[in-house]
Amino acid sequence: MTAELSISGPKTHWEVLDPLELALRIRLRAVRMVAPQGFGYLGQALSAAEQVAAVFARATPGLDRLVCSPGHYIIAPFAAATELGLLDEQIVSTYGQNGSPIEAIGTERSPIVDYTCGSLGQGLSAATGFVMSDRLRGSDARTYALVSDGEMEEGQLWEAAVFAAHHRLARLTVLLDANNSQVDGPVDSITTIEPIADKWAAFGWHVQDLDGHDIDAVSAALSAADAETERPSVLVCRTSTVHGLDCLPPDADGHFIKLPPDLATAAVEELTGKLEASRA
Repeated sequence: MTAELSISGPKTHWEVLDPLELALRIRLRAVRMVAPQGFGYLGQALSAAEQVAAVFARATPGLDRLVCSPGHYIIAPFAAATELGLLDEQIVSTYGQNGSPIEAIGTERSPIVDYTCGSLGQGLSAATGFVMSDRLRGSDARTYALVSDGEMEEGQLWEAAVFAAHHRLARLTVLLDANNSQVDGPVDSITTIEPIADKWAAFGWHVQDLDGHDIDAVSAALSAADAETERPSVLVCRTSTVHGLDCLPPDADGHFIKLPPDLATAAVEELTGKLEASRA
């Protein structure tokens, strides 16, 4: 398996019939990926599930690109790709293990996404490069970039934001996962980044501030971004790293969740029940 397997790969194809169901399946798959280790970046899949599901439902297979800027968020695209038949379940079962191509933190070898970063704050630069390249080549591809709110502490992100707005890179859509969580604690306890939407608007972006767990709202916002022809777009998605799993304890650390066997079993049962109910 190589990084040649990406959503923009010419032979890549998938179909999303129900984005809401896919979001539930992303959560369930992520739990199963993390469970063997008993801990991991489950919270990132819980907060970004609807965003990733909506992108896979919206993106054109074999053309559009997906950039996952924070490398530990790679669990969500991996989970989505597995549910859509792009990744083999046996390989995905080795997530986070030594030597596995399905790494806990994405690298240049990671499949599915077109770019991911170990160091935070760099993904938007790559995304702007893709879009500028597509413009020069006359391509109609769109680039979707998944970015975290903690990355707004990084200066490189804002340099890329200025560049994208100046060059009117309207084929660029950023999904900003505003879950107020980072390794040192709540983002707002480390650095004041609000008002997030106003900052992006001041930089010349088309901004939509929304509930990131409302799949219909995220899908509609992606459609509005596609309709924007003069500016790059950013969806400020307000989310939680424990959303969708009621069985998690109140003090669960959403950034790096501990998942002992009993809790993993409860999580699988809860999400399986929700998935069955959604199909009823």
